[in-house]
Amino acid sequence: MAILVYAEHDNASLKKATLNTIAAAKQMGDDVHVLVAGSGAQAVADEAAKADGVTKVLLADNAAYEHQLAGNVALLVADIAGDYSHILAPATTTGKNFMPRVAALLDVSMLSEISAVVDANTFERPIYAGNATATVKTSEDKVVLTVRTTAFDPVASEGGSASVETLDNVQDLGKSSFVNEEMAKSDRPELTSASIVVSGGRALANGENFTKYIEPLADKLGAAVRSSLAAVDAVGLSDGLVEGRGHQRAGAAVGKVDGVHGLDIVAHTDAVAAEDALIGVADDGGRAFVDGVLGLPVLEPDPVHAHAVSQLQQM
Repeated sequence: MAILVYAEHDNASLKKATLNTIAAAKQMGDDVHVLVAGSGAQAVADEAAKADGVTKVLLADNAAYEHQLAGNVALLVADIAGDYSHILAPATTTGKNFMPRVAALLDVSMLSEISAVVDANTFERPIYAGNATATVKTSEDKVVLTVRTTAFDPVASEGGSASVETLDNVQDLGKSSFVNEEMAKSDRPELTSASIVVSGGRALANGENFTKYIEPLADKLGAAVRSSLAAVDAVGLSDGLVEGRGHQRAGAAVGKVDGVHGLDIVAHTDAVAAEDALIGVADDGGRAFVDGVLGLPVLEPDPVHAHAVSQLQQM
């Protein structure tokens, strides 16, 4: 049977998290279908059809799916689930919202945030904030799971030539409706797609220092911003800045950590382990943990970083 991947999108373009999820799906089987549920989302379906490894794209284009309300999307996915052995979605706000409903409708258990595929029914997933990894084998006839996107390299966005099939399948639970959304406007990249992430810890002492040092540095480097949990609790930063709490997982290849104590890094193992290197760990404890336990190289500030710091000092 085929494998179904739910596409993460904004009705205009495909999100990178979908490409990571397709990569995970390809490790379970060769016949990968992508479901695009939205309104005015033909461009998203066309984009998904070009992704490497996709054999078919299903487009459910209707006003009922414009805001991807969990009740409506779950009914749609459950309705077409009979043709699929596996149903995958990125472990994002959207995926975490509707996938448990899909599992309940299908009367199967769900695996959340898998980080590796052992075989078609056996997976690894982080537990204890990433300090341990559990290997889980499911005996369900239909496997429903979300994917930790940072654990899988994305497939190529070009090179595929899948067909696009339009679904005449409107599911409207009728128990909720979209009212409005308020989104912070920022020129910085999203955390899930940023190649550089600048993070601040408790050593910054207060929110003013975070704004003064971390945010300008992020702007200089074209980076996303996050903070440690300790900084939120001790310094009073926004809860949404904590990686994972805002339902976004960092996708950075290189992270920049300023003023992050070793204990903060321990608490952030789940996030840090997804990165390839850390630049400028603040103390010896943090350096020892990253180098010795996580096995990541700790880079000294490079010319780009040094230039950014120099610019900051002149501001």
